Amino acid sequence: MRLAFMGTPEFAVPSLAELIASGHEVVAVWSQPPRPKGRGQTLKPSPVQAFAETMGLPVFTPESMKTPEAIEAFRGLEVDAACVVAYGQILKREVLEAPRLGCFNLHGSLLPRWRGAAPIQRAIIAGDRQTGVQIMRMSEGMDEGPILLSEVLDIRPDDTAASLSDRMAVTGASLWPRALAAIERGGATETEQAGEPTYARKITPAEARIDWSRSAAQIDAHVRGLSPFPGAWFAGPDGARIKALMSAVVSGAGAPGQVLNGDGLVVACGEGAVRLSRVQREGKAAQADVEMLRGYPIAPGVVMG
Repeated sequence: MRLAFMGTPEFAVPSLAELIASGHEVVAVWSQPPRPKGRGQTLKPSPVQAFAETMGLPVFTPESMKTPEAIEAFRGLEVDAACVVAYGQILKREVLEAPRLGCFNLHGSLLPRWRGAAPIQRAIIAGDRQTGVQIMRMSEGMDEGPILLSEVLDIRPDDTAASLSDRMAVTGASLWPRALAAIERGGATETEQAGEPTYARKITPAEARIDWSRSAAQIDAHVRGLSPFPGAWFAGPDGARIKALMSAVVSGAGAPGQVLNGDGLVVACGEGAVRLSRVQREGKAAQADVEMLRGYPIAPGVVMG
């Protein structure tokens, strides 16, 4: 098939690679524009743009897909279908109707649960035991289109947003050849979403701070769901911000935020305790909790901010 691909983050790269390997003609790629990164704030292309360029594919990076120029550029390629994976822009009806067979999106949840921008993070934070990847026909509503293919994945007790995203990206990519074959022969079964939707709003910096009054299970899910970015954080004894990148529920009790005796950095919660096994101080590299405590000792009894 003659395809357009639209995607931006690392999550989308396996899908683009799978489409190319499957023998489809990817005529062009759309991605978000390069953004400033790092200390020097140098403009860097998205992971999808970087990969597409190594494969010799033309890449379009408009600030908006709503302008007449962007819409006409998309229409002009006369593709059979568009494959969309975490592109990051809302597509107007003119774009959705431009491909001969339609636009299709790979979404990282079991819809209608977790429609929106951050389904992987929200599933972990909410304590969900399962999630999935689905290919859906796109409509003008946010993640409201009918489902063509689904694959369920378990959320492991030690999953972070990064580890779960990696597994979902590979599993999701593997769905594209089957979905496109069914679409091309006109045999795709499209199932309308059923049930009450929930919404995966974008993660904000304000919600990253750890609230020690919550239960250990809630804090553990919060830490893992925000790891590695933006990173759940707390204030150390000197007020320095410390990110918690990995955690586990452990036995223990004390005042919320109180450091307890034990192996590594064990902190009491509103109910139970967590061990923050991987941490990152401001301006420092991520490290194991026991390593941080050697150079930044925190005595049992200290209450974290």
